[in-house]
Amino acid sequence: MYTIRGAAWFGLESSGCVLHGLDKITLDSGMKHLHDMGFTTVRMPFANSCLRASSVADWGTTANPDLKGITPLQLMDRAIASAKANGLNVFLDQHRPTTDGQSELWYTNDLPESQWISDWKMLADRYKDDPTVIGVDLHNEPHGQASWGTGDTATDWRLAAERGGNAVLSVNPKLLVIVEGTDKQPDGSGTWWGGALGAAGDKPVELSVPNRVVYSPHDYPSSIYAQSWFSSPDYPNNLTSVWDTHWGYLAKKDIAPVLLGEFGTRLETTSDKQWLSTLVSYLQTTGISSSFWSFNPDSNDTGGLVKSDWVTPEQAKLDAMAPILHPAQSSGSGSGSGSGSGSGSGSGSGSGSGSQPAPQPQPQPAPSTSGAVTATWQPGGSWSSGYVADLDVTAKSAVAGWTVSWASPGTTSVGNSWGMRCTVDSGTVTCTGADWAGALSAGQTVHVGLQAGGGPAPSSPQLTVTSR
Repeated sequence: MYTIRGAAWFGLESSGCVLHGLDKITLDSGMKHLHDMGFTTVRMPFANSCLRASSVADWGTTANPDLKGITPLQLMDRAIASAKANGLNVFLDQHRPTTDGQSELWYTNDLPESQWISDWKMLADRYKDDPTVIGVDLHNEPHGQASWGTGDTATDWRLAAERGGNAVLSVNPKLLVIVEGTDKQPDGSGTWWGGALGAAGDKPVELSVPNRVVYSPHDYPSSIYAQSWFSSPDYPNNLTSVWDTHWGYLAKKDIAPVLLGEFGTRLETTSDKQWLSTLVSYLQTTGISSSFWSFNPDSNDTGGLVKSDWVTPEQAKLDAMAPILHPAQSSGSGSGSGSGSGSGSGSGSGSGSGSQPAPQPQPQPAPSTSGAVTATWQPGGSWSSGYVADLDVTAKSAVAGWTVSWASPGTTSVGNSWGMRCTVDSGTVTCTGADWAGALSAGQTVHVGLQAGGGPAPSSPQLTVTSR
């Protein structure tokens, strides 16, 4: 199974019709940065009006003099070529009909459906011989008048997606047809624009070429909008149920692949940190693909993956996403509490980054049944000079704090961690719950993790857990 690890680089949908940041960094350096962060794919938004613009804005390309005066379509060509050269794939996103703003429906007075389809067929033909372009996101965030399964050809987004998708596949049957949801669930309840796919299971998008549909919801934290589930007493533990109902069931029941097409945050509030940690765990567990919004630091709501200089990483975000950016090469888990131990076995396969060797099967200690807090080890990627690992920490009763330690021969440092602060002393790693994962209520589970350096991951370490 191929899992997309994407990030949006926007600008071809905005005034100037130019990828943002090209006045500060080169196109190639931006693509290389995304690849080095662990992403595999670039989501490239565009406005239909930019497809017909005569040139990109001069002010937007001052760090790339070779791009001055080219058309937006030529810039799209260059960006796709740069992505390819840096080991990245691309999927295109019809983000807006014009640079003035988004639209509820896939058509407007200025962009009739016939032009929407014609533009998609043109792009499919333009890149049909370039496997770098893997898919088309037909329309960004249907909402408002947009419906699903009503049969009304003027508003039924499902039917429009079939018309648009089949038009694309008539030109290039290898493309993925990425279909977002609406903003209303079958019961009438609201969610994020593009985030409601509750009706897709019973009323699927049916295309002329099988296995081409990828459903693509969007999801955001409370800092973007205070959805009702953020104020629930069981937040953030209720999020899994929310996602299952809105779109996750499609993947869990093997109905169709799912790509979380947008998620993002400035990561400045406790609630947002809880949301992202829970979401990363959900994506990791389900294998659902994702695309972060955005690489750009100039996204007003979410910020980006780099600071305003377009170079310095937003390290806290990358740390929080490490489990999906540097995916596990094996499955299996270990656990322990206090000084308990046990035995078992588990193995699996996956993909990693760099030149990391395939790990060996890892034994699993049995879960402990004593102590106020238990911790479960979940191995991530491991290579000769470091590893990524996650821990699920569960409180049986309320605790003010917790600490977990384990022997990790060869480890000399912890470069990144999320939900805990870690130290290394004589080959022992000790981590203490921090920020949103510090104090735990009875029955609460938090998903935390780290990226360690100096040596490979220990095989099924015995965890020592204390609480206060």
